[in-house]
Amino acid sequence: MSLDLRTTHMKDLGFVIEAEKKASKGGFIILQSLEDHEEFLSDEDVRHLIIESERKPVGYIVLAGLKDENENIELKRIVVTEKGLGYGRRAVQSIKKVAFEELNAHRLWLDVFDFNERARNLYESEGFKIEGKFRESVKSGDERKSLIFMSMLETEYREN
Repeated sequence: MSLDLRTTHMKDLGFVIEAEKKASKGGFIILQSLEDHEEFLSDEDVRHLIIESERKPVGYIVLAGLKDENENIELKRIVVTEKGLGYGRRAVQSIKKVAFEELNAHRLWLDVFDFNERARNLYESEGFKIEGKFRESVKSGDERKSLIFMSMLETEYREN
């Protein structure tokens, strides 16, 4: 089963919004608006990608910081609609390749809610290191959530 990344187009945003709504129900992401995603598509500092398997969309990715003078690229968002099929792992592997081999990043970083153990375990198993925790840094309704910051350096990517 193949997995491909391709540039997101305006016609894909219906899928993106529905995928995001589904993912937000678990509390793992905070919803972004259609307008936010439209802005991402026109922002030269952002790469918005659709994850496809057998030409069917199964998720999306947002990378940010493409113009960062320190060569730090953020994995701003990854949403996979079908869990347990290996799409997330293969997408993360593809993201690392894009960041380090195509975009010449020095550092690829992300944040993840501390209670999202599935994602944290995936990132750690793919070589990301925990850098720290921003305690209760995100307010979601009446709840405060903590973020774990993780990163991978280009040298660590090359070593694997």
